[in-house]
Amino acid sequence: MSNNLSLYNIFYTVGKTSNISKAAKELYISQPAISKAIRRLEEELQTVLFKRSSRGVFLTDEGKLLFHHVESAFNSLKTGEDLLAHNRTLGISQLRIGGSTTLCKYILLPYLKNFIQAHPHVKLTISCQSTYQTLSLLEEGKIDIGLVGKTQNLKNFSFHPLCPIQDTFVSTKDYLRNLSLRSERKDLFSSATFMMLDEENLTRQYINCAFEKNGITLKNILEITTMDLLIEFSKIGLGIACVIREFVQEELSSGLLQEVNLGLTFPQRTVGFACKKTNLHLPIIESFLKKIG
Repeated sequence: MSNNLSLYNIFYTVGKTSNISKAAKELYISQPAISKAIRRLEEELQTVLFKRSSRGVFLTDEGKLLFHHVESAFNSLKTGEDLLAHNRTLGISQLRIGGSTTLCKYILLPYLKNFIQAHPHVKLTISCQSTYQTLSLLEEGKIDIGLVGKTQNLKNFSFHPLCPIQDTFVSTKDYLRNLSLRSERKDLFSSATFMMLDEENLTRQYINCAFEKNGITLKNILEITTMDLLIEFSKIGLGIACVIREFVQEELSSGLLQEVNLGLTFPQRTVGFACKKTNLHLPIIESFLKKIG
C-alpha cells in the first residue's frame, strides 16, 4: 500500500479525465511527471492501472476497482473540508468540559446557560467525575476545561478562579434535639452520625485533614456518593452532613436545616476552571474563560 497521497491524487485526476494532458493542466504539473507518477504507483501496486491509446488513457478492470475506492476517499475528504468551512461560517466548535456532579449542577449549569446563549453553535461534551479524575483527563487531553477546586496539583494548568465555597456541617433541629436527649454535647463526635462523601473525594480529604489536625475522631460515619444525597438525607434527619454552604442556602434560610457548630474553622476554598496552558490560545477556550470576567 502506498503512503504517498499525491500519487493517488494524480491517479484519481487521470482516471477522472481519461487524459494525461488535461490532468496535467488541472494539477499544474508536467505531463512527464504525470506519467512517471502513474508508473510508480503501478510498480508499487504491481498492477496495470491504465490502458494507453491514441485517444487517451482508460482504466483497466483493476484500475476501475481502485478508482472506486480512491474516489470515495477523496469525496470523504471533500465532505470533511466542506463541514469545516460550514462550521467556521456558523462559528461551530467543540468544547469538552469535566467536573464533579456537584460542581456541574450548582456552578457549571448556571454558567453554561449564559455561555450557550452567546455561542449557540458550540458542541458541548460534559463528563462528571472526581476532581482528581478531571485533572487526569485534562492532562491526557481528553477534556478541554475542568471545573475543579483549587489544589496544589495545578502546576501544569492555568487556573481561573470562579467563586469561593465554604465547607460546613448541617442538620435538622429535630435530629440535634433527639441527639441531645441521649448524649451530652461534648460527646457529639462519638454519638452523632456524620454523613460524608467518600474517601476519594477532595472535599472529604480536606475535612479529614482538619479533623486530624484538631485530634478529632468520628465514631459513626455514613459515606454518601454525592452532595445532593448528603443534602437530602440531612433534610430527613438522618444525621449531620458535611456540605457546601452555598449549595444549601435555601434550606438554611427556610430553617429546614441549620449549621452545626463543631468548634472548628474551615477556610474558604476556591472553585474555578482549569485548562492546559498550551490551550489558552484556542478561540473557543478564550471565549469561554472571558465569561468569567
